[in-house]
Parts: sequence; C-alpha cells; structure tokens
Amino acid sequence: MRVGLCLVPRVSLITGGVRSGKSAYAVKLAAERPGMRRAYVATGEASDEEMAARIARHKAERPPDFVTVEEPVNVASALDALNGRADIVIIDSLTVWVANLMRIYSGEDAFCHEARTLVQVMEQAPFDSIVVTDEVGSGIVPDNAVARHFRDLLGLANQRIARSATEVFLMVAGLPLRVK
Repeated sequence: MRVGLCLVPRVSLITGGVRSGKSAYAVKLAAERPGMRRAYVATGEASDEEMAARIARHKAERPPDFVTVEEPVNVASALDALNGRADIVIIDSLTVWVANLMRIYSGEDAFCHEARTLVQVMEQAPFDSIVVTDEVGSGIVPDNAVARHFRDLLGLANQRIARSATEVFLMVAGLPLRVK
C-alpha cells in the first residue's frame, strides 16, 4: 500500500478453525504476488511424532522458493533478521507461538509486551506479513485454568494483530471470508 512516497507494509491476518485451510490460503496469497522474495517463519517444534508429521506436511505443501526460518519464540527477532531478504513473510502460527510463550512466561504483562513488540516489528518492516492463527474462542469454555488462560492470551494476541492488520480473513471449510 502506498502512503505519500512511502511504502507501508501490509499485514494480513488469517484465522479460523483447525484444518480450515489457513496455511494453504496464506501460501496462496503470498504466491499470487510474482517476483517477491518469500519467507516462512515457522513457530512449531517437532516435540512428538504427530507434530513432526504436521511440520513435514506443511513443508511439503510450501513452494520451494520460500526461505524457511524455524523460530518458536523470538518471532520479532526472526522478522528483523529478514529485513532486506524478504518482500513477503508468512508467520505460521500465532497459536503455536502463544503456546510456546506460555512455557516461558507466567504473567500476562510479559506476554503482552511480546505481542506488542511483534506488532510493532510487522508495522515497521520493509515487507508484507501474513499471520496465521486459530480462532479458539468460539467453542466451549475449557474446563481447566491453563486452557482458559491460553484461550484468553491467544484471543488478546489475535485482537492486537487484527487491529493493526490491513486485512483479516476468516477461513470456513477452506473458504476465505473477508472480515476486514
């Protein structure tokens, strides 16, 4: 997007349920812009066989021209390191990033600082960002405090990024619905 003579980075947020097509849509959006240097910041870690299989599937579905950066916690730093090396970056996923942060931080203040920093870096980056996240607040209230805390932190992070985003999509059964 152009504002005056400055190029302002576009931030896109893609949310939805599990297996709703969020990651595939993010890759499609990035691929629709020919001639761009593409990067993929992956927040997942292969902590068990199921997660290793998910990561392998995502890698196999990604076009070969994407530079992949695996960073489970320091996503803002990973984005800073991509300055001058990428024109469009997919962050997949905010959901896993929040879960990773919960292993490190117990208080909401530290988490909110991390989320604010991520938004600031995306807003100031010389590249566009596509953020993939899950919509976890639409279901039942979790029966334990840890799950409720996770749901709340992810909801706050989703809101913060959605406010700064140029566009927001909700994926439903593989179909994107533009929210913003």
